[in-house]
Amino acid sequence: MAFYHGVKASKQGTSVSTPVTADSGIHFIVGTAPVHAVGGKVNEPILAYSYAEAVQAMGYSEDWKKYDICEEIYTSFKLYQNGPIVMVNVLDPKKHLTGESTKDTELAAGITELPFETVADTVVVKGYDGEEALTEEYEKGVDYDLIYADGVLRLERIEGGKITTDTAKLNIKYNAVDPTKVTKADIIGGYDVSTKKSTGFELVDSVFPKYRIVPTLFLAPNFSHDSEVAAIMSAKAENINGLFVGKALIDVDTTVAKDYTGVAEWKNKNNITQPSELLAWPMLTLGGKLYHYSTHLAGSMSATDANEDLGKGTPCESASNKSLQIDGMALADGTEVLLDLTKANYLNSQGIITALNLMGGYVSWGNESACYPANTDVTDYFYCVSRMFGWVANTVILSVWSKVDRKLNKRLIESVVQSLNLWLNGLMAEEVILGGRIEFLEEENTETDLMAGIAHFHIYLTPPSPAKELDFVLEYDVSYLEKLFAA
Repeated sequence: MAFYHGVKASKQGTSVSTPVTADSGIHFIVGTAPVHAVGGKVNEPILAYSYAEAVQAMGYSEDWKKYDICEEIYTSFKLYQNGPIVMVNVLDPKKHLTGESTKDTELAAGITELPFETVADTVVVKGYDGEEALTEEYEKGVDYDLIYADGVLRLERIEGGKITTDTAKLNIKYNAVDPTKVTKADIIGGYDVSTKKSTGFELVDSVFPKYRIVPTLFLAPNFSHDSEVAAIMSAKAENINGLFVGKALIDVDTTVAKDYTGVAEWKNKNNITQPSELLAWPMLTLGGKLYHYSTHLAGSMSATDANEDLGKGTPCESASNKSLQIDGMALADGTEVLLDLTKANYLNSQGIITALNLMGGYVSWGNESACYPANTDVTDYFYCVSRMFGWVANTVILSVWSKVDRKLNKRLIESVVQSLNLWLNGLMAEEVILGGRIEFLEEENTETDLMAGIAHFHIYLTPPSPAKELDFVLEYDVSYLEKLFAA
């Protein structure tokens, strides 16, 4: 040790650390988007914090039957002011194509229009020499421009180019994307050994390493009604990065389950029965637009989580009986659906979330996950309680990860217990949980486990259940008749 004469001081790390709070209510959607219009990515998770950022990355179209990611973008950012969201587009402009088309057209004021689905890079434009013979190919950016706008691909003549008049006759060849060629296999995805790349829902495991956030609400609006897609969504939600947990938001197929009495049968037939699944029926409407319930449910859940008086940044509050930004309910064909309280409660009793217009406008109605009524463990069937257990688990993992491979001694154990107990006490003070504590119990930690570097901590946790039934008893009290004779 070097010679020293005098006084000095040093700093030791605080034994009690601040927990790294897990994200709550971040959406992860796999679907289709018009990326051909913006040069967007295929099978890559894209994080967006705003509507403009999402549209810039994915493109936008009002045709949500073709492009369900656009429905999520509009619902999340415009209707519920949520964010961020993570999007994976599986529509490949090089793979999912209609085949080459040819169009003869005359410009009007120097402009003609092609379908919005047209892939600009495939456009070949030629003119006519007289009536029959085609001229040489015109050059994009010199003779004409291509602009995606107002639901079309607009071709505009460039002044000074080889297209000499605003009424020129053109021969245009092009190819176009075909969203109908996207299959459930594209949505489910997997790992390609030849390319060493993941696709579809397999990409959920890429989100945390890439963006350092944990998405916990999974959507696939145009595909989640498929039982195989729903099963994969559920499995991925139960095991994110081998560490974290979330929920899969599933839409009932309203082309099959057209009446509330048939929804439970559809649910059981398609085996939508897991605690990680939230099942919703029917579809929703607003201003003439038709929405999947899953996009509104995700929006409402995230908005409730973020509300300072309700979720306080946690999933402790159910989104049931919270406002939905809708003006009606419908089937996929547009047929209106009307439900009274009795019918809505029947759906809830079968583990199905619906909507209700009883007092003060439309609200989401139902606290039960799809495992109900077969599974009556409160930590499974009340989705707000289940989400709280998942959120606490995710937070604990993030908070304690830095202590992995440190010396397993009393100081480490006390640091973990003290840090997490302080955090749980804070949650109790905010009434986010009714109670919670962490203990390191001798009976749960065998000598062989401790020798192997394995320490078991026990967290006791009680999130509040939703007050789903408030019962009042009214009784006639004859004693009040004495007031008739009071002075």
